[in-house]
Amino acid sequence: TEVMELLRIPPSLPILGVFPLLRQYRVYGTHHSLTWSSLQTTGRKQNLNGGRSAQCATSHGGASVSHANGAPKDSPLPDSLLRDARILYCASPAMGHNKEAHPESNKRVPAIVDALEKLELTPKHRGSQVLEIQNFYPASLDDVARVHSRTYITGLEKAMSKALDEGLIFIEGTGPTYATQTTFAESLLSAGAGITLVDSVVAASKLGLSPPLGFALIRPPGHHAVPEGPMGFCVFGNIAVAARYAQCQHGLKRVMIIDFDVHHGNGTCDAFYDDPDIFFLSTHQLGSYPGTGKMNLIGQGSGEGTTLNLPLPGGSGDYSMRCAFDEVIAPSAQRFKPDIILVSAGYDAHALDPLAGLQFTTGTFYMLASSIKQLARELCSGRCVFFLEGGYNLQSLSSSVADTFRAFLDEPSLAAQFDDPAMLYEEPTRRIKEAIEKVRHLHSL
Repeated sequence: TEVMELLRIPPSLPILGVFPLLRQYRVYGTHHSLTWSSLQTTGRKQNLNGGRSAQCATSHGGASVSHANGAPKDSPLPDSLLRDARILYCASPAMGHNKEAHPESNKRVPAIVDALEKLELTPKHRGSQVLEIQNFYPASLDDVARVHSRTYITGLEKAMSKALDEGLIFIEGTGPTYATQTTFAESLLSAGAGITLVDSVVAASKLGLSPPLGFALIRPPGHHAVPEGPMGFCVFGNIAVAARYAQCQHGLKRVMIIDFDVHHGNGTCDAFYDDPDIFFLSTHQLGSYPGTGKMNLIGQGSGEGTTLNLPLPGGSGDYSMRCAFDEVIAPSAQRFKPDIILVSAGYDAHALDPLAGLQFTTGTFYMLASSIKQLARELCSGRCVFFLEGGYNLQSLSSSVADTFRAFLDEPSLAAQFDDPAMLYEEPTRRIKEAIEKVRHLHSL
């Protein structure tokens, strides 16, 4: 099928025979509500989210860009291609992970890919400037276990037989977060896409001054998934897995994660809350799901100060994010001096998105992409990978990702073609300024 060709699934993988199930299918049977505790295996939970030595002691178990003996390759692409590329991307649409009428549907990544093609931002139109890496492999279980407990990983794998019998199950209630028979395999594949892009961007950074930027067009999203389980449409913490991988496999000790999804990335925040080497910075709508991300939560222990939460009042838009970038994001990055920047790129803060109440525009996302790209050039040899998170209006999602690509290419924004100024209303500038001043004072920026 077209999906199989896109994903280039390897013919045999040691994941208990799950991968042959990766194909598009119709959901059938009853929708069975399931609590996560009922899926967990017996025995003491393994908490793998403590010290750095424990995180990096796990050997790499055969994910996308490893030799058979586990030694990491630099990239699946030859140096000649990496030198010319401006953008590298992987698409993992998870076509089997789908629930009808659910906002986190399998239409999301295809809508983005269609927009990239229509706006001539694909390899077909851009030659060596834009490259899609198609032959990537899933993350290994060891990769995922640097972030998530073994209990959770094993429980989700076991739940696939239940999903096979019943067609669709719910594995967590706040989203609600669902699973189908392919969810485990496709979630590993999406995490592997992020790992592959980290490998490729790091390899390219060794060849020249301006490596390509990476974009993992993947689902299910990841930033709500906590170390012990799924949450808020999210199964595995794709960006968190990639952050640990960058540290352990490439020696990139200091990782900055910028999360501009409209919802707080609580899972990523939890995974690194006591880690001094991962700076997690989230802008999100005040009071929105999941209700976490208060400004006074700044990390704990040796990680105190490396978590920054900036809740924005409802109605915040382009003005607020320009101020937030100039006065909070850029100064935080300049002080932290990261070795790589990873971005939880959620497009659900767009004014047209149905799941929140901010009013970003396509132009806001262009500005963020352009500004973060420049930060990466200044601070970490251009090493930067974006990870798709939210975004549930297919039109605003696809046009905003396309404009992100244009920002990566240093080409003018097409936002004027997509954004109707009449949809916007006045931003609460006083409250925005107060929030920014408060967070700057709290973090001595």
